[in-house]
Formats: sequence, structure tokens, C-alpha cells
Amino acid sequence: MSMSLLDHAAPAQPDTAAERLRARTAAVRVSLRWLGVRKTLTPEQKSQAAESFGAEGEFLSARKKLLDTRHPAFKDVTAVRGRVSSYWRSMTLPYPEPGIRLIKQSDVEGFDQHLTGLRAELHDAVRRLDRQYDELRTMAQRRLGQLYNPNDYPPSLTGLFDVEWDFPSVEPPDYLLQLSPALYEQERARVTARFEEAIQLAEQAFISEFAKLVSHLTERLSSGPESERKVFRDSAVANLIEFFGRFKQLNVGSSDQLDALVEEAQRTVRGVAPQELRDSGALRQHVATQLSRVQAELDGLLIDRPRRRIIRPTENPG
Repeated sequence: MSMSLLDHAAPAQPDTAAERLRARTAAVRVSLRWLGVRKTLTPEQKSQAAESFGAEGEFLSARKKLLDTRHPAFKDVTAVRGRVSSYWRSMTLPYPEPGIRLIKQSDVEGFDQHLTGLRAELHDAVRRLDRQYDELRTMAQRRLGQLYNPNDYPPSLTGLFDVEWDFPSVEPPDYLLQLSPALYEQERARVTARFEEAIQLAEQAFISEFAKLVSHLTERLSSGPESERKVFRDSAVANLIEFFGRFKQLNVGSSDQLDALVEEAQRTVRGVAPQELRDSGALRQHVATQLSRVQAELDGLLIDRPRRRIIRPTENPG
């Protein structure tokens, strides 16, 4: 029996930015378990506090701080949380569902390994904090006075700080096709719309960050009297170069204009060291002029971007 050419045809390649994004990424969710360090005062405590102002307790909102978050051991724990959040966002693109972002499928394994390392750092920092816990409670008792309540404090901080992550599916489940083909197609259409919105969110995020970095560097390079020459840090250039790398890594080619502007800015600062910009007024002027043109077009893109219009289904249809 002969077979038609269609039997051997390769699957269609995604040809829109949303389809490429959908084909190349996975959803990722990062969750933090964190000890709350503030607690609302009891009604009696609020009434007592209100009396000193001649106010009514029910119209007063007041909380007490259980632990000193400025303590070096606590700041070490908080610093790990910051690195987790920064890494998650640097490796992913936004997705229009709370708590979910999109990561390239090729980056999933490395992402998992890196967060595993950060979680180990977090647990180490929590163990160090726990060794200082008695000192922190003693300080809290002295500072809170009559508001101190030992029942507000768990016996140990172990297990009260953690980071978890998973890769939830955002595609309609296969079983839905068997149960209701019409509903399955409805869900497929909804997911398609989500990825189209994700493209808009990614563009908005890239344009906004890029415009901010270019504007800052251009402003630092702007000419003026020698005595008023503005000083800029190496980070003004380094942050822009870092953006180029992240853009190249995550970009799905949804905007030719944005791609061209990034390439133009990259050519402008390629091989330029911060110290050279400090030493050469001519180089400063050249880079500032080139980046000013990029900035002007970025400003136009920011103005032209329509505001997202999100329609949520009502809780009680009909």
C-alpha cells in the first residue's frame, strides 16, 4: 500500500511569537514559606493604646514587631530570599496568572539545581538564626514591654522558612478531550489567549527595563560644564550589558523594532569600558548621542503600548 506525502509530513513549526513561546517554555511557580514577624494587637491592647490619643480602639489599627529584622542573622536569611526572587525573575518571563512565570524548557534542569543550592543556603542561614533566637526573644521582651507575649514565639525557627518550586501545567488536560471535546477546545482557546497576553507582558517588561537603563546611562553621560560633569558608576554600563544577555536568552522575536533597538544600543556600548567614558569627553558625547536616539524610540514604544484589558469571568455567571 502506498503512503501519501502527508503521512511523512513534519509537524508544523510554530510561526507566531505566542506559538513559539508556548512551544519552548514551561510554567514555573516559586513559593516561599516565611515566618511572620508582626502581629496585630488584641482588642484590649488597641483600646489601651487608643486611650493615650483620645481615640476609639475600633478605629485604630496597630501591630507589634516580634523580632528585630535588622539583626545580622535575620538579614542573612532575608538576603537569600532576595536572591531567590531575583534569580526566578531573571530566568523567566511573565505569565498572566498570579504566581506563575514562564521558563525556557532548556533551562529547567539548571534552574532546579540552582534553586536547590539556594534552598540549602537558606536552611543554613535559618540554622544560624535559630542559634541567635534566644537573644532575639530577650531583645523583643525588653523592647515590647507589656506587649510581649511568650506565646507569640514558636519554640524553634527550624522549618519556618523555606522555598519550594514546581512546574504546573497550563495546558488543558487530555482527559477533558474525552469528556467534552467542545470544552477542551474552549480551554485551548483560553490558553492561546493567555500566551498572546504573555507576549504583550514580556514586551512591556523588556521595553520598560530597557528604557530605564538607557535613560539612566544617557543622563549620566550628558555633557555640561567640566565642574558639573556627572559621575556614573560602572554598574550603569554593566546593568545594560546584563540586560542584553538576558534579552538574548529570553527573547522570542515578537517585536522587530525592539530587536533593532537592542542591537543598536549593544553596538554603541560594545567594547566600551566605563573608565574610557570617564576619560574621553568625545566618547561620552558619541555614546550619549547614539543612546539618545534609542531612548527617543523607546519612549515612543512606551506611549504606543495599549493598556492591557483583562476580562475575568464573574463568580456567579448569569
